[in-house]
Amino acid sequence: MATLTVNIRKARYGDIPALHRVERVSFTEHYPMSFMEEIYMTHPNSFLVAELDGVIVGYVIAVLRTPSVGHILSVAVAPPYRRRGIGRMLVEAAVEDLWKRGASKVQLEVRVSNRPARSLYRSLGFKTTGIIPAYYRDGESAYTMVRHLPPPRKNLAYTHPNYLGNNTNT
Repeated sequence: MATLTVNIRKARYGDIPALHRVERVSFTEHYPMSFMEEIYMTHPNSFLVAELDGVIVGYVIAVLRTPSVGHILSVAVAPPYRRRGIGRMLVEAAVEDLWKRGASKVQLEVRVSNRPARSLYRSLGFKTTGIIPAYYRDGESAYTMVRHLPPPRKNLAYTHPNYLGNNTNT
């Protein structure tokens, strides 16, 4: 399999229609575009996108709920691009970004039936901490998962190799 050159960057407001297209093809219960716009307007630094050859193929929304608690609201990769490590890159970049912004813990919810996502999150250090019965509109429950982060270091030099940060040249 050829190596993918995926760029992870902060989303721009103009990316929201493309993010919503990924959302719609990824989930049976998807956020309306107006909700994504509202989240972007209140948390513009919380969206990261994955681009492949200039096309948005995935995204993650990760907000700070409190100054020390991050929350991954949504991760999606368009079906043709799954199982290529893009979801992993997005979650890694989101966790790093939340950590740099002061999070000491990151939490998320995931469908009980979504074994691939649960496996990914476990491999990234998330632990299942509970269950929320009937969390989704269709009645399915969600696991809550948490990852505790180390205290931030001064003069942080590491950045995920595919994360372009606030690069506005693309």
